[in-house]
Amino acid sequence: MIKIVTIIGARPQIIKAAALSRAIKNFYSDSIEEIIVHTGQHYDANMSQVFIDELGIPQPNYNLNIGSGGHAKQTADMIIGIEELLQELKPDFIVLYGDTNSTLAGAMAASKIQIPIVHIEAGLRSFNRTMPEEINRIICDHTSTLLFTPTATGFNNLINEGFKKQNSLPYNADNPGIFHCGDVMYDNSLFFKDIANEKSTILLDNNLVEHNYILSTIHRDNNTDIPERLNSIFNAILEIANKENIPIVIPLHPRTKKLIDTNLDKELLTELKTTKQIVLLPPVSFLDMIALESNCKLVMTDSGGVQKEAYFFNKPCIILRSETEWVEIVKEGAAIISDADKNVIISSYDKLKSLNHKAFPIIFGEGRAAEFICRTVLEASNCI
Repeated sequence: MIKIVTIIGARPQIIKAAALSRAIKNFYSDSIEEIIVHTGQHYDANMSQVFIDELGIPQPNYNLNIGSGGHAKQTADMIIGIEELLQELKPDFIVLYGDTNSTLAGAMAASKIQIPIVHIEAGLRSFNRTMPEEINRIICDHTSTLLFTPTATGFNNLINEGFKKQNSLPYNADNPGIFHCGDVMYDNSLFFKDIANEKSTILLDNNLVEHNYILSTIHRDNNTDIPERLNSIFNAILEIANKENIPIVIPLHPRTKKLIDTNLDKELLTELKTTKQIVLLPPVSFLDMIALESNCKLVMTDSGGVQKEAYFFNKPCIILRSETEWVEIVKEGAAIISDADKNVIISSYDKLKSLNHKAFPIIFGEGRAAEFICRTVLEASNCI
């Protein structure tokens, strides 16, 4: 039996890890032991524990309780904590997800003591190195032994950066294996969609009609922390809500909830809070989010994960950023990059509101990515 340490630190990573934990439980429990470490990067009952409970994810075996802070201090504290655990546990592999500070810390700690790194969601690039996430994902990729990319574009990005698709066993950091396996979040979305629609009452609780509301999420600091951008986005949201007479549901990330009070114009803030078509919600559970995504008319978001989930459920998406890692959904015409430009946001809505479902071909795999990852890790372990 091999031992893997899975590092999670933010809510999306908890959800992504569910797919791998489920595959191990269902198919590989006699050959893979998983130890889950929560760094505490983002940890509160609404943003973390409720997801663990709701989705039946194994409780973390360890919580480093790092908490928030500046990038350098937070990452440094996590490197120290992760390294100490790795030296104690002596795993065969460390599994890292995505592009958070927890990902970067795991990569730095493991690479220094030569524990092979498995990077899930490898190869994604925004080509915007002012984003901390871009630096994190590049460093993690270039220290990894096994890289699993959810899309063909991600696979090609790795090749363009010097990775070789012809590499073969035994794999190591100097001879890494790269694989286009599909997306573990697509695995999860297929698995949890029916459960969400059966158990979630969020539509009923908020008087929402299926396919007759817009879902919007805003949390990135370059939107929330810059008043001009935040005002432009919310002006567009209000204009669409009033013009189309359609509810716009906005689960408020803690960052956004705090900063709309200080960064929005007072008149706009008052209108936002009093317009009946604007539905402001606290952070929602994963199943509630799946219910909102799968039943809405359209999505407006600056979240990479929500962009992708919109595509999973055949929902057109307006991307409130200047770029996206998920270039395929834009190439397919299922999403438009609007940035924070009010006029572009509104024109994008007009273009996408009647999009045909034929614009959503399968590009994220067949929903069995986690099983492929487990098999490949086991094959690699036999050659170490």
